[in-house]
Amino acid sequence: MPNAPTPRGGPGRGNRGGFQKPKHLRRTLIRMFSYLTRRPVLFVIALFCVVAAALSSVAGTYFMRPIINSITEAAKNGQADLPGLLTSILQLLGVYAIAAVCSYAQSALMAQLAQKGCNILRKELFDRLQELPLGYFDRHPHGELMSRFTNDADNIQMAMEQSVVQLISSVISFAATVVMMIYLSPLLFLITVITLGGLLLVFTKLGGKSRDYYQKQQKALGEMNGNIQEMAEGLKVVKAFTHEAEAKETFSALNENYREAASKASFYSTVLMPIANQISNIGYAVTAAVGGALAIMAGFDIGGLVAYLSYSKQLSQPLNQISMQMTNLLSALAGAERIFEVMDSEPEVDDGVIDLIPAEVDEDGTVTPYTGTDRPKRWAWKVPEHNGGRLVKDGEHWLWHIPDDQGGEIIRPANGTIVEEDGKRLELVELKGDVRLIDVDFGYVPEKQVLYDVNVYAHPGQKIAFVGSTGAGKTTMTNLINRFYEISDGLILLDGLDIRHIKKDALRGAQGCVLQDTHLFTGTIMDNIRYGKLDASDEDCIRAAKTANAHSFIRRLPDGYQTMVTGDGANLSQGQRQLLAIARAAVADPPIMVLDEATSSIDTRTEKLISKGMDALMQGRTVFVIAHRLSTVRDANCIAVIEQGHIMEKGDHADLLRQKGRYYQLYTGQFQLT
Repeated sequence: MPNAPTPRGGPGRGNRGGFQKPKHLRRTLIRMFSYLTRRPVLFVIALFCVVAAALSSVAGTYFMRPIINSITEAAKNGQADLPGLLTSILQLLGVYAIAAVCSYAQSALMAQLAQKGCNILRKELFDRLQELPLGYFDRHPHGELMSRFTNDADNIQMAMEQSVVQLISSVISFAATVVMMIYLSPLLFLITVITLGGLLLVFTKLGGKSRDYYQKQQKALGEMNGNIQEMAEGLKVVKAFTHEAEAKETFSALNENYREAASKASFYSTVLMPIANQISNIGYAVTAAVGGALAIMAGFDIGGLVAYLSYSKQLSQPLNQISMQMTNLLSALAGAERIFEVMDSEPEVDDGVIDLIPAEVDEDGTVTPYTGTDRPKRWAWKVPEHNGGRLVKDGEHWLWHIPDDQGGEIIRPANGTIVEEDGKRLELVELKGDVRLIDVDFGYVPEKQVLYDVNVYAHPGQKIAFVGSTGAGKTTMTNLINRFYEISDGLILLDGLDIRHIKKDALRGAQGCVLQDTHLFTGTIMDNIRYGKLDASDEDCIRAAKTANAHSFIRRLPDGYQTMVTGDGANLSQGQRQLLAIARAAVADPPIMVLDEATSSIDTRTEKLISKGMDALMQGRTVFVIAHRLSTVRDANCIAVIEQGHIMEKGDHADLLRQKGRYYQLYTGQFQLT
């Protein structure tokens, strides 16, 4: 009888914590394996080798029958049929040689197909992440998305490389073995079926309990590991509040839960195998006894009996593989479904038609496309006729005729230069940086509004500052200008153009950002500055670093601008990282600059040192500044005080002080908002 198959979730077998079954099994299965069949010829050859290897292995056992019978006859008659025996041995060797070659070929081919398929899958997943809106990342933790590339993708690769092959091979081997056992002796096969029924009953009862407790074990382990990580990262806080005793008590409870679940899981997994093995041994002994009786009384040949007993031992291998690989395959399918959920998420919608092009502007204001070879200094919006809007000439002037919601037309003058391209009219509007937020409402989720009826106007070259308490909506304002999120109501205009009609790459290319959360990439200091404009020269990057006053500290680094930055700038101070972020924005040389807490991590001395550089950076640009330090916004053309999504006050520093409202209270009470 066969050795008992290993239970799902047993030690060293498959996924200990069980698996989450995919919601759409058939659809996910077809889609996952489409990555395995990208090279159909190799896939067909690999499948042929799988079938050939499985059948050859089963046939090899049967080829022992004539060899044993020949030896038995020789012992009985005292005369050996050496030519016949040699032929049978050569046939056996040939069958096993075919099995070995086919096994090697299918392993090599499946590894190649699986690696290629998973490579394409990861690339498509990464490409889709670049297309998703920021709101998607707000709803899904980064660790969760990273697990798609690691755990889920690795499970899929292993399933395509090994589980598929072993599952197909095991099914074929099991079916072929059953056929051969029935062919050799239907009576003995009846005993095998009865024994397998007993094993199935044992595995159903004990194996189910083992799997349940392994799932509980994994859950308890996750909770315990999460607590360890949380305590390790927050150890300073634990010590500061003298909560060591509470931390020990919490961990002790989690550790005890894990021990209890692990003990029961190990018990059922451990006790299962001895019971199953004893049932298998009993079945094997009964089969051998009945087979021996048949050989003595019914003429059943010894070779057939030996072959049948070998098959009964081999029957456990495909059963074991089917059990284990089904677990692995279902786990991979669940991971594939999670990956496909990301890939099927709605990408960031960009229905803009207005592009940004380098331009030249004559003294009379005529805008033409840039034809030079140097880096352009001026830019223009390329506005085609769109959304039913038409450019119509009225005497010496061009007018836009734009359909309205009531079936009529809105007529407004064209502010730029009208040109024709490929037989179509275009308006070229100089990029100046005139930004207007008109009656803007916004909420990250429909049921919770964040901004209410916001009206802010920034003329070209003006500095607009937003101040207010944490969570008031300051950063949200800058996110809307970049179209990181779409407004719920109202209008945002840039140089008189609705930003919803501007291509997002063009809109964001017109703006430079120093975000609140500074992020540096793995690479050199120079690479991180150049990230603001990839075609910037080394001289441009150095000039930008000097503007941000980062040049002096960069020079003192071991390798200067070629110093490697790793771990999000772990080898730099927070202030140095923020100076690099400012330099990165400076090298982009955009007409609009958004500074979200740009000096929040810079000390007062460093802030004074970079003030002149920041003034040079903001010269001639429209600048939006968010700052907790009111001292950094006193020179702003307009300061907007935001509280709970409403603009409470607007005006310059002197105006707001004269009003003696919220800004006056903040300025005279404390210099830093909380």
